[in-house]
Amino acid sequence: MNVPDTPHPPWADRLRTVHAGPDALPHPPDWLGMNPASEAEILQQEERLGRRLPPSYRGFLQVSNGWDEQSITSLHLLPITEVGWTRDVDPRLAHSWGPPPDSPIPELPGDYFFDYDAPQDPDYFEVGDYLPHTLYISENVEGGVYLLNPHIVTSGNEWEAWYLDAAYMLGAIRFRSFWHLMEDAFRRYTS
Repeated sequence: MNVPDTPHPPWADRLRTVHAGPDALPHPPDWLGMNPASEAEILQQEERLGRRLPPSYRGFLQVSNGWDEQSITSLHLLPITEVGWTRDVDPRLAHSWGPPPDSPIPELPGDYFFDYDAPQDPDYFEVGDYLPHTLYISENVEGGVYLLNPHIVTSGNEWEAWYLDAAYMLGAIRFRSFWHLMEDAFRRYTS
């Protein structure tokens, strides 16, 4: 399924902007990210995963291979070598919502809601059907985890991104891309 998206995001500028936020950390002086992943590392991991990563996430990795686990955002984006399919990385989470992880991926419902700017009801979308097949990209912090869904693709070859609140079984808040998911995280961090 394709939906419109935005152009390639400026990750280096964003990571410096976030670091300069109101509660910026004293280390390092102007950078919240990690060392970048090389193109060879990304290609090797794409081969392992069997898919090319979405452009905004790929671009992020080329600037920062993960996110500082010591950041005050309490978000730790995994380095590319630790990223994997939810069914493999966190089988308990994959099994806890919906059908078994080896179930076929269901067709997208005809009434699927693509207006990402409208208020979302996390209960509207049945995450269990897709959860085992999502890409697990962050640590599970207090039941919250960031996932990318390769089965819902935007016109820019972006994958739908989720913040899944598994601790409270609230469902997923969906974003049109990894960039949009991170923009939401940055907005919360700097407000």
